[in-house]
Amino acid sequence: MRAALAATLAASALLAAAAWAQQAPVAQDPAATRAALRDALMARRQAEARSVRLAREAEAARDAADRSAREAAALAARIQQAEAGIAAAEARAALVERDRAALREALGREQQPVVKLTAALQQFSRRPVMLAVLRPGSVHDVVYLRAMLATAVPQVQTRTAGLRQALARSRQLREDARQAANVLRSEQAALGQRRSELAALETRQRLASREASGTADREAERALALGEQARDLDSLVTELDRAGSLRERLAALPGPLLRPERPEQALASPEPAPVAAGGPAQAPPMPYVLPATGRTVVGFGAPGAAGVSQGLTVAPRAGAQVVAPAAGRVAFAGPYRGYGRIVIIEHAGGWTSLVTGLARVDVAVGQQLVGGAPLGIAAQANPAITLELRRGTQPVNPLPFVG
Repeated sequence: MRAALAATLAASALLAAAAWAQQAPVAQDPAATRAALRDALMARRQAEARSVRLAREAEAARDAADRSAREAAALAARIQQAEAGIAAAEARAALVERDRAALREALGREQQPVVKLTAALQQFSRRPVMLAVLRPGSVHDVVYLRAMLATAVPQVQTRTAGLRQALARSRQLREDARQAANVLRSEQAALGQRRSELAALETRQRLASREASGTADREAERALALGEQARDLDSLVTELDRAGSLRERLAALPGPLLRPERPEQALASPEPAPVAAGGPAQAPPMPYVLPATGRTVVGFGAPGAAGVSQGLTVAPRAGAQVVAPAAGRVAFAGPYRGYGRIVIIEHAGGWTSLVTGLARVDVAVGQQLVGGAPLGIAAQANPAITLELRRGTQPVNPLPFVG
């Protein structure tokens, strides 16, 4: 009887606590939440591995600028690691809260008959035997009733065994929710610290690169002029590709010949070998990573209102860190009509990456980037980051190259 009463009282306490407990959002589709949890854990592992690799490369770098660039990329990877950890903690908390809600509902259905029975048993058990003897009826009836109760209590205990197990499960779920909340707070604190470290490092980098700002400003003005002249994003990428090919051909030209001491002994210089027009290489830029972690909302080749998608779009966290998918040179950085702020990166061999949907851009035209270098951040409201990989002017699905 006491066991049945304890089980019922614990169930009542659980249901009362549910009225004031602060609840996490319950996912409508548990399968999608579990998939999001798996993706977030995988993204966290990949970001952690990338941050370790970049930190080792920074330690091994001899050039100060290269070391600073790789340190910034390592910090950006740690930021993405914390963002993925937060997403995983939120998904885990949502799954736990959904199980708790289902358990509360089941306990509510089972509670009513048990409460009625236990209340009656409790009331009778508190009545003294002598008072029962003084009531109308024979002592034989009292003995019979006591014997019946002795038989009924084990049945009550058996039928409430599942209820007691549910209560134990509820206590375990509360502990799981507490651990998930602790992990979430830890990841949020790490995210804030790493963002502060990256901001301090970027400030030092800007101060160190002020001397070379003149050339960068001229290139930025030229890129801005191309953006104003381009009819759409495809034509902008084409113009930048032509400019990149011209720059490569100029860089491949032979340097000036020294004047000989005796001009009459000078020989005609041979004809320079023709320079290829920067045709696309077979190998894509490697390693190649997604610019942001999040759920893929538009895949490569998916039909849409504007036509077939030429890239893929992910929905990251609000204000998420966006990084360079691979090493290269910034050909365009800034706002572009209809696409928010965009960054176009030229890779070796005629490959180009286009990243759109940024709320803030932290790179400049002409800047050389290492893979994973911070590009900026995503928007706070409805963030969506689109990545397009092109070989020359031909769009290519980037997913097979993401590692």
